[in-house]
Amino acid sequence: MEQKLTDKVVLITGAARRVGAAIARHLHAAGATVAIHYHHSSEAARALADELNAARPMSAVTLGGDLLDVKVLPSLVEATMARFERLDVLVNNASTFYPTRVGEITPAHWEDLMGTNLRAPLFLSQAAAPYLAERDGLILNIADIHGLRPLRYHTVYSPAKAGLIMLTQSLARELAPRVRVNAIAPGPVEFPEHGLTEDAKQAIIDKTLLKRRGSPQDIARAALFFAADAPYVTGQILAVDGGRSANT
Repeated sequence: MEQKLTDKVVLITGAARRVGAAIARHLHAAGATVAIHYHHSSEAARALADELNAARPMSAVTLGGDLLDVKVLPSLVEATMARFERLDVLVNNASTFYPTRVGEITPAHWEDLMGTNLRAPLFLSQAAAPYLAERDGLILNIADIHGLRPLRYHTVYSPAKAGLIMLTQSLARELAPRVRVNAIAPGPVEFPEHGLTEDAKQAIIDKTLLKRRGSPQDIARAALFFAADAPYVTGQILAVDGGRSANT
């Protein structure tokens, strides 16, 4: 792969597994140094860092922390700066996702889903903004097409992702012209590990125009586009969803 991100430093939340790990691998292959944030997946994070450091020594580090603890958020940025002395890209990827039916929603559901999907990206972006401005950097939020159209029984998750989309556009206005802020809204790329039958998964796929499931690499390629090939793009939400959002 062409080394489009040589000397760039990228902090990715929730990067130990799934889409986050795919983004980390893809941006690293393009030359980036990556800070891999994790919460519970410490072993997967260390394994990924070992893999990337084997390919290019001293090019990956792991950072643990609970994103629901607001005090942790600036420390992730500070730890990245202490290790690499610069920050070029922040990828707000970490997310919680599960149904919350009306009548069963608790304050804990609200705190968890809003905290991970909206509050953490805001306060991480706030902490990172001064350093990103020094590098004409990028904030990239991983949203969801269900932030644009609601998902049934997800009456906290969908508004949280809708808030993240508005946060993307708000930050793009406030941090311009030195920091670009964009979002990717995935469709059926990674299903939750529990709670969906194969029939339910197929029904979701059938609603896409391309009639197939995407992959984490589809999101990773879009992330590389924003990080390396879109210097005149900000405030935009890119649906990577197989045409689901266009299928009315």
